[in-house]
Amino acid sequence: MPENRQVLIASVPEGPLQTSHFELRTGASPTLGADQVLCRTLALTIGAGQRAGGLKGSASNAYNPREGIVMRGTGVARVEASNSPSFAAGDLVVGPTGWQAYSAQDSTALQRVEPGTDPALQLGGLGTNGLSAYFGLLDVGAPRAGETVVVSAAAGSVGHIAGQIAKLQGCRVVGVAGSPAKCDMLTNELGFDASVNYKDADFRAALEAATPDRIDVYFDNTGGDILGSALFRMNTHGRIVCCGVVSQYDTANPAPGPRGIPGLLVSTRVRMEGFLVFDYADRYEEARRQIREWVSAGQLKLKITEFQGLDSAPQAFVDLLGGATTGTTIVRV
Repeated sequence: MPENRQVLIASVPEGPLQTSHFELRTGASPTLGADQVLCRTLALTIGAGQRAGGLKGSASNAYNPREGIVMRGTGVARVEASNSPSFAAGDLVVGPTGWQAYSAQDSTALQRVEPGTDPALQLGGLGTNGLSAYFGLLDVGAPRAGETVVVSAAAGSVGHIAGQIAKLQGCRVVGVAGSPAKCDMLTNELGFDASVNYKDADFRAALEAATPDRIDVYFDNTGGDILGSALFRMNTHGRIVCCGVVSQYDTANPAPGPRGIPGLLVSTRVRMEGFLVFDYADRYEEARRQIREWVSAGQLKLKITEFQGLDSAPQAFVDLLGGATTGTTIVRV
């Protein structure tokens, strides 16, 4: 069997993530147990939520990471060998591969991938990013044609999809991003009606100018000051969709919650609701069919930032948290 290259947690960060918090190790490929499948990883997705759920972070609530274990993550893999009747050698699957070339997976942890599907599509538009955008916007936000939808981290993995879906619902869509280049991409490539750079000194004034009819649905990927600014622009009976808190992930000293809660929620009767995409597992195929249709029709453009090689995964993670990537961040193993 070929050697197994793995990226391990070298140390659990207390402050901002650095590549030195990881180490590359080479060892033997795993052996299979009963009803297990040997998977060769083809591509990994890197998401900001992994900083909280997979590598401590200030918003962590998933599990206790420790030194010396393989960094967790989702990947598309090819089945190399199988002790399960559910999968055969050559099948494409998606599952919790972790940051490694080979993994032994319980068959129940894997989902079959349609043959010929680009791993970037499976991990992005058809993965948790696209599903989060779909269910978070349509089910939790429930936008109606003519309403104003604001999306934070709008150039990111979930935000750029959520904003385009809002446009497909007939909404006016405003994206909040962190650079002029990202703001230009939102309006010139993805069809957003307006974009605002949250790093500008006059951000609040710019957000007000971009939302003359105020905000009906705010899709929040960031928390922090951007959420605070949006709260003061919400229309009566507006909806705030709490999808992520990227401003809180890569720090040991998260900012306090925004002012105005619960007062503003009461006075404007705003509904503020968090969700987990796993709540909608029984409807994944519904969403994937619709997303495929939009992509095939050219109505939904999926942005990807790609890195090559397993050893690039730590830098990809640091770049993502630093705001240097757009769309879904993929590592081709």
